[in-house]
Amino acid sequence: MRLSTSLVVLFALLPVMAWADTDELPAEIDYLLTTMSTSGCTFIRNGKEYDAADAESHLRMKYGRGKRYAPTTELFIERLASKSSMSGKPYYIECEGTERMTSAEWLTALLEAYRAAMVADQADALLTAEP
Repeated sequence: MRLSTSLVVLFALLPVMAWADTDELPAEIDYLLTTMSTSGCTFIRNGKEYDAADAESHLRMKYGRGKRYAPTTELFIERLASKSSMSGKPYYIECEGTERMTSAEWLTALLEAYRAAMVADQADALLTAEP
């Protein structure tokens, strides 16, 4: 049992850097943007409202141009997905039934939930694996 717990912790702590030399979007960032696109939320950039698909497209473009500034998902959120690089104004997200929040808050909460689910999936896989 200690070995299983150790493996779960190890998997959870592994950096998600396998994408560094490829043109593929890192799995976590892809998840965040894909989820944003299908969220039905409204994205507010520089005071103008955009639908979720436009928000995804804009942030994918920003990542494509600025990925060297975002070697981690946290830095992607902080440096590329939180505010306008032109005006410096924060991005906001409004979802039905919730209050407006910054895109940094929304994306960070989504990332935390994604990582928790990944750890739970890995733990389940380890617990059900035959010795």
